[in-house]
Amino acid sequence: MARKTTNSSGTKTGAGKTGAAKTGAAKTRASKEPARPARPRPAAASLTEQAYEAIKEKVITLYFLPGQYLNEQAICELLNLGRTPVHQALQRLQVEGLVDIVPRKGVIIQPDSIGQIIEILDARLVVETEIARKAAEKAEAPDVEALQAILDHHSSGQHGGGAIDAFVECDRAFHVKISEMSRNHVLGDFAKVLHERSTRSWYLHLWQTLDTTASDRQHRGVLAAIRARDGEAAAGAMREHLMSLRERVAHLQQTAPRRGLGHGH
Repeated sequence: MARKTTNSSGTKTGAGKTGAAKTGAAKTRASKEPARPARPRPAAASLTEQAYEAIKEKVITLYFLPGQYLNEQAICELLNLGRTPVHQALQRLQVEGLVDIVPRKGVIIQPDSIGQIIEILDARLVVETEIARKAAEKAEAPDVEALQAILDHHSSGQHGGGAIDAFVECDRAFHVKISEMSRNHVLGDFAKVLHERSTRSWYLHLWQTLDTTASDRQHRGVLAAIRARDGEAAAGAMREHLMSLRERVAHLQQTAPRRGLGHGH
């Protein structure tokens, strides 16, 4: 216990020292708090997200081919990322159906048959018609103008790549924006996964059905309904857009065995 002494002013210095020690300890604790590592989890999450987006883009654009076997180390070297974010990204992509992780063998890029594409489009018909309805109900003027700008940008030819790349760029941006406008994150997350599976199908099979004129007209029909704040009309226009694509894909499915589609011909 600290010995208490009295100085010339009559104060007890021992108690003062004890109080000062407590104050100093409090200050020391306070000064230490900002020195803690600055939220390492978001940094790790950011690397995982970076790996996820990079691998997904390579799958969608056929840099990684359907049926191709890969190993995690090769992907790490390609992306210049560590094993943990790459592994976590692959697990997420497996849930989304783009890859399959095979123990002791590696990673296989999942193929999408024409039948699977039709199933994806059937799911999109359910999800995206509701998203279009909500987008029309909740749209604000800047949203509508941004949607218009996406279509005008494509029509003006101010994009890179060939016809498929230009179409995919516009189509992805258009549908993503409508999902944002719906202000429903749950539906938007469903739509994103489904639409990205559809995007890969343009490179696999659907390039044979590409009709940019019809797609632009249908997109603008959806836009007009959203601009008018007509939810039912927006849902109907989106349904027409997706049904048109589904019918073309169904026609491919019927003719595929005879024409050898899906085997590189």
